[in-house]
Amino acid sequence: MTSGGYVGAVTDTQAGLVWDKTCLALKRELGDATFGSWLGQAALREHAGEVCLVAATGVARDWIRRHAWRRIGELWAQNDPLGRRLDLKSKMEFDTVSAVDAQAVPVAATPALRVVDAEPAAPAPETARQARQQGLQERFSFDTFVAGPANEFAFAVARRVAIWADGHFNPVVFHGPYGFGKTHLLNAMAWEAMRNAPDKRVVYLTAERFTSTFVRAIQDKQTAAFKAELRNADLLLIDDVHFVAGKPSTQEELFHTLIALVEGGRRVVMTADRAPADLSELEPRLRSHLQAGLVCGIEPADHNLRLGILERKLATLAQQGKFLPSARPEVLQFLAERFTDSVRELEGALNTLVARVGGDLARLTLDEAQAILRPHFACGEKRVTVDQIQKAVAEHYGLQQSDMTSERRARAVARPRQAAMWIAKQITTRSLPDIGRRFGGRDHTTVLHAVRRIEALKVDDATLARDLDVLLRKLRG
Repeated sequence: MTSGGYVGAVTDTQAGLVWDKTCLALKRELGDATFGSWLGQAALREHAGEVCLVAATGVARDWIRRHAWRRIGELWAQNDPLGRRLDLKSKMEFDTVSAVDAQAVPVAATPALRVVDAEPAAPAPETARQARQQGLQERFSFDTFVAGPANEFAFAVARRVAIWADGHFNPVVFHGPYGFGKTHLLNAMAWEAMRNAPDKRVVYLTAERFTSTFVRAIQDKQTAAFKAELRNADLLLIDDVHFVAGKPSTQEELFHTLIALVEGGRRVVMTADRAPADLSELEPRLRSHLQAGLVCGIEPADHNLRLGILERKLATLAQQGKFLPSARPEVLQFLAERFTDSVRELEGALNTLVARVGGDLARLTLDEAQAILRPHFACGEKRVTVDQIQKAVAEHYGLQQSDMTSERRARAVARPRQAAMWIAKQITTRSLPDIGRRFGGRDHTTVLHAVRRIEALKVDDATLARDLDVLLRKLRG
């Protein structure tokens, strides 16, 4: 997670040093996993002369307040000779407050974070117009990209490309599942690269548009102009390169374009739905050259990242609709747990709620949100049975499926069984008594206890939270 849209110079290096010392102590006391899950994406900021710890999401802020805030206060007081007060806010809260005050600037980030430099000047109107003609979308910028463990390396590489940094690997290939930010990163790179070097030529194309333009150039006997258009680019960005699979002449042209640009010291960035090594339909020499560059995987967003994306999206929608960017935590938790297949699906669910209730979103209950979104669940969704849940959980934890219904109470069996009950409550329509009957004839109060226990544990246990995320994704196909 980076500092997003906060701009300005670092004004208080001593506060940054105090926070570095505090982080080192917290890492030792909490452990790397817990620190990384809840504090690793937090950052220290300055606003209106006061120092504030900004958590990545509202959920992370609440966890910090419950489990670490007292200790943070003690460590801060021990290390800060000026005795300053330290505040705590979520990133969305800080964004809302700092938008009113143009003087809000970052102080320092945790050791794992990086402060973003001041925003460069916007592209010239003519450049921006040409960019939009290429299909670039202005809403896809680095400021609106929410970074986390699943995409932070790709995000850092994209920022480096966009500032025309030396030591650039060529080409760069971003790969990952549909709907997790590849197109967003490519658009953001294009806009930022044009701002940083208005004199350089940036060309953005989808692979589909590359193909159709090439075919039309052949038909119109304009291939020389087509080649000159692309090979004069200082930065060529091609989205969804896997689209050219099975198109020999297009692949050959793309290969020669790639070679010409790389040998000429120009930069090339592409995206694909799989790693280059897995693009078996591509011509071997094209695939080989893609593998020879820097290959950056983008993993599906984890639970915390999905929450951060929701809060960022909500803040944007609230700004557009002029209402407070607020929603009940249980509603955001539900969305983050329920819509895991892609960021587009996640944002679409939030869009649906806002379209229905607008500025009253803060008053929307979990039951009301589920009722509004129920038609989305029915559309092409895989029906999951309790038996399938038990089998998947048993395999994940190295158990027998019969352990899910047995009377064994050892933690190694009881905890996965509780997790399976929690999953059954989340993704099936079975009642608590019905779920209990399918888990060895247990009472509905046992299922309710299991659900509540897992809800409480997954807040503090990053490993359990990841296990649940993996299992939900697997069961939903």
